[in-house]
Amino acid sequence: MSGKRQTAITVNGVTENHAVEPRMHLIDYLREECGLTGAHAGCEHGVCGACTVRVDGEIVRGCLTLAVATDGRRVDTIEGLSDTGEIADLQKAFHEHNALQCGFCTPGMLMAAQDLVREMPNAGRDEIREYISGNYCRCTGYQAIVDAIETVLKARKEKSGASPALKVVK
Repeated sequence: MSGKRQTAITVNGVTENHAVEPRMHLIDYLREECGLTGAHAGCEHGVCGACTVRVDGEIVRGCLTLAVATDGRRVDTIEGLSDTGEIADLQKAFHEHNALQCGFCTPGMLMAAQDLVREMPNAGRDEIREYISGNYCRCTGYQAIVDAIETVLKARKEKSGASPALKVVK
């Protein structure tokens, strides 16, 4: 008799049904069962942030979260956020600021950055640094990443602040 458990996890809007070992981590489930390799298994201790994904709207470490714990829940990966266009402005800013160099940390960094711009739309540079401090990057030195996130925060603020001024008063 197998110790596997049947799961039904909604991944990027699609329900995935797989029988998995109870100790399988979410990052392994996404990569091995779903074929989604955007999030990376880095340190496998929850320290580096390379495995960051979203479960029911909250970012989590895929290497610390058991797949069976997400049964019946919604998981969004970097592929899902990219496909929907949710992070298009962040991707563009990361590219323009050269904030993605080798690319290993980029998916987790983009997941954290999207969470930041959603949760703290008025964040300053120090708050940006603090928020992404749980995501390691060995290539950029973080300056370019902070610049990219700051650019998106400013653009989103201008965009949301610009619409009321465009109203014509009759």
